[in-house]
Amino acid sequence: MRDVTHDVPALGRRTFLKHTGALGAAAAVSASLSACSAGPESTNDTGGGAGGANRTLTAVIGYGNDGSWDPTQTASAFCMAANNHIYEGLLDTDPISREPYAALATQVPADPNATTWRFALREGATFHDGKPVTADDVVFVFDRILDPKTQTLAKGFFASWLKEVRKVDAQSVELVLKFPFPDGLSRLTLAKVMPKHVFSQPGGWEEAIKGKAIGSGPYRQTAHHPKSNTTFEAFAEYNGPRRPAFKKMNWLTIVDAAPRVARISGSSAGAQISDNIPYANIGQLEGGGLTVAGGAGMNNLFLMFNTRHKPFDDVRVRQALHYAIDTEKMVQVALKGHGKPSSSFLNEANPAYRRAKTVYDYDPDRAKALLKEAGVSGLKIDILAVNVSWIVDCLPTIKSSWDAIGVKTTLNPQETTAVFTKMDQKQDYQVVAAASNPNQFGLDADLIMHYNYGPTNLWMGYTRWATDPVARQLFKDMDRATQEPDPDRKKTMIQDYIDVVAEQAVLYPVVHNELMTAWDAQLLSGIRAQPYPGINLLQAKWA
Repeated sequence: MRDVTHDVPALGRRTFLKHTGALGAAAAVSASLSACSAGPESTNDTGGGAGGANRTLTAVIGYGNDGSWDPTQTASAFCMAANNHIYEGLLDTDPISREPYAALATQVPADPNATTWRFALREGATFHDGKPVTADDVVFVFDRILDPKTQTLAKGFFASWLKEVRKVDAQSVELVLKFPFPDGLSRLTLAKVMPKHVFSQPGGWEEAIKGKAIGSGPYRQTAHHPKSNTTFEAFAEYNGPRRPAFKKMNWLTIVDAAPRVARISGSSAGAQISDNIPYANIGQLEGGGLTVAGGAGMNNLFLMFNTRHKPFDDVRVRQALHYAIDTEKMVQVALKGHGKPSSSFLNEANPAYRRAKTVYDYDPDRAKALLKEAGVSGLKIDILAVNVSWIVDCLPTIKSSWDAIGVKTTLNPQETTAVFTKMDQKQDYQVVAAASNPNQFGLDADLIMHYNYGPTNLWMGYTRWATDPVARQLFKDMDRATQEPDPDRKKTMIQDYIDVVAEQAVLYPVVHNELMTAWDAQLLSGIRAQPYPGINLLQAKWA
């Protein structure tokens, strides 16, 4: 999970990843950051038995809780999901539709196309330490995000369109935009308001990274045990729109699939909900009475080519390797039908989706012809891959497909940290296979595309492609689309430059797949499966 557009390289990527927990692309790959146990029994006590409304909700999250908890930096699936319960933005968004609603602010601006948005803060809003939320706290966070000397992940979501945030009075602020940008309303949820009196202190941001979380949201953090669990309780003074339904919550981090499934299944189940359910266990869990549902979104397996390593500088070679993959077989065998071959960089449910002009339907003959046209024969490829379980399941299809067109292929799955350490150190590589899901940040195509493509962002540094003339023109087209005021024209401009991204296939999805969530519907209601990692319980309650 990495910076959307700019600035992170100046920070130094290893420092940045330490702060974000961002090893692996977007949220999905955080599953392989560490092999986490369920933690000591004392921290895993569900506290509930059959204790009714006061029982503890226990959730299992299939990602580590030891990434950064700093909302301006984190891309950790666990931490982002938890922060959505602890903190508030001026506006927050529905976890599925991503429609903005008033959170700390009293209302959504009536004119999304205005270049100044004024927000009044909710009367009586307080932080979990009892101090009131003020305009100074809002300005404090946005100043950090927009500070040219401070490199944060959030900067990539705001700096291109937001000029400044200024205090009007103690309980209201104004956001001044560089140009009309309606998509910015939904992005405000990515700027969680934090108490200035806490995090402006010396070492405050380091404490946030390590797990200190004090917000104004419906749940306050009560304990944090890295690689084990994090606990929460309802914040009695919360007076906002998403009232807490659970007196206490205990979120376990269990990265390994077998113990995660065991924790929510059978007569001794100790949890009521889990994300990141393996496809192979869906039938078992449904047979045991649990509800299992999927969210289809941007989650994808992508291939990333080193364009400085011949012959991957040749677009025909990159295209050939995509055409050669039997994606339908991959979907059926590896994903058990829970996915689709990519027909654009965006998934088909995205509002800006249009089938790309170049679609890599399975065509081994065309793949062979392109390799011949490029003058390439006897090619040997070592695929450097992250060892996320579903990615590993997909790799044999890539190998057999490439072997079949005469490309001798070796699979080399490794811990995500090892893969991206090689990238950081600018070691030579040929092809990387990994996972990505920028949907945890939002649905708008401008955000998604800038997350992966931009003149100075990390991904383009890995591909060594940013100085290519095609890339330079692409980045100009992307910036023009960002500033286009007409929504229909903007959508078309994005679709047009995605056609270029598809044709070039420098960093491009092979398949988009579903993420599965399981829960006990006899105990919980209001659960909706997300198309990105984590869970959102702000509208859930005991059944």
